[in-house]
Amino acid sequence: MAEHIAVLSNPFAGKGRGARETEVAVAHLRSRGADVRAYTGESAASSRLLATRALDARPGVLVVVGGDGTLSGILDVVCAAGVPVVLVPAGTGNDLARALGLPRRDAVAAAELALTGIPRTIDVGEVRAADRVDLFLTIAALGFDAKVSDRTNRLRWPRGVLRYYLALVVELVRLRPMDFTVSLDGAEPVHLPGTLVAVGNTPSYGGGMPLCVGAAADDGMLDIVHVAPLTRLRLLRLFPLLLRGVHLARPEVTRRQARTVTVSAPGLVVYADGERIAEDECMIGIRRSALAVLVPSGAGGTP
Repeated sequence: MAEHIAVLSNPFAGKGRGARETEVAVAHLRSRGADVRAYTGESAASSRLLATRALDARPGVLVVVGGDGTLSGILDVVCAAGVPVVLVPAGTGNDLARALGLPRRDAVAAAELALTGIPRTIDVGEVRAADRVDLFLTIAALGFDAKVSDRTNRLRWPRGVLRYYLALVVELVRLRPMDFTVSLDGAEPVHLPGTLVAVGNTPSYGGGMPLCVGAAADDGMLDIVHVAPLTRLRLLRLFPLLLRGVHLARPEVTRRQARTVTVSAPGLVVYADGERIAEDECMIGIRRSALAVLVPSGAGGTP
C-alpha cells in the first residue's frame, strides 16, 4: 500500500481496555499487509501532540483507539487535517460508535474499516465560552446531569460505579430548578427554568441514554431538549422513560432544533463527551460536515 495507517491509542480508556484493543487492532492491520505506525498517548496533552505528529506524516487513515473523549480531545487537529478517521471503541460509553453503527465489541471488525470502510461525513458540535472553543461529538449536557458528572469527578470515594451513584444521590438531595436563559439561532432570549438542557449532535450519551432521541450526526442541526422543573420523585420517574427513549412524549419535556443555541444560568456547568468544558454561559453551534469517519457499508445507528 502506498499510504500508511496511523494508529493513535489511549491505553487508559475503558479501564485498560484501550491497551488490549490497540494490540488487537494493530496486529490485525499488519496481518492484512498494512503499513502501520502506532502512537500511544499517556494524557490528553500528549495525545494532541502525537495526533499532530501522526497527521504531519500524511497517513491515508487515522485509527483512534479509545472512547468519545479520546477523539473529541483531538477533533480540531483531525478536522483541520481532513484525514478520514476509524474509531475502535474502547471507552465506557462509546456513544459515537453507537450512533454511527460501528462495531463496539469487536476490535478486529472496527480496525478492518481502515481498509474496507465507507466514508461518512458527520457534523461536529462546538461550544464557545469565555476565551475558548471546544468541539464535541455527542451531547452537551447543561443542568442536573452535568452536575452529577461534575460531582462524580470531584468525589474521591467510593470507587467505580458506586461513586456515580453517590454523586446522583447528592445532587438529587440538592436538586433545585435552574434559571436557564436560552436563545435559539440568535432569537430573543427566553427565560426557561428547568432541570436540564441537553444539546445533541447524536442521540445518546452516558453509554446509551437516548436523551436527544432522533438527533442525526449529519443533518446540520442541533437537537435541544429541555426538561422543566421537576420534584425529586418526578425526576426519578422520568429516568425509566429516558432509558427507553420515550420521554419526549412527556409534557415536561420539549425538543427543538437549531443551528446555534446560547444558554446561561447561575451555577451553570457544561459537560460534553465526558469532559467539563464551560460554565455560567456558552454558545453551542454546529460545524457542518466537519469530520469524515469510515463506517461499515449500510451502517446505521444501533441501540
